[in-house]
Amino acid sequence: MAAVMVGQFHARDAEGRIYPVHEFQESTLQNDGSVMGAPITTYRLAIGDRVNHLGADRFELARTGVEIIRIP
Repeated sequence: MAAVMVGQFHARDAEGRIYPVHEFQESTLQNDGSVMGAPITTYRLAIGDRVNHLGADRFELARTGVEIIRIP
């Protein structure tokens, strides 16, 4: 898989902590190097922890389950 960072934003948890989130587009490559299917969007904190997108501006830290909201 090849991943390219396409965006970044900040999100806040219920206690007011702010998290820098990076947005990536990942493509699955076939053995011949061609792209297979549409790219997949993934999210990670700046420190590398995975973030799950719950819908709209809501996200969840995969490791801890803490819900965070994108700051407009």
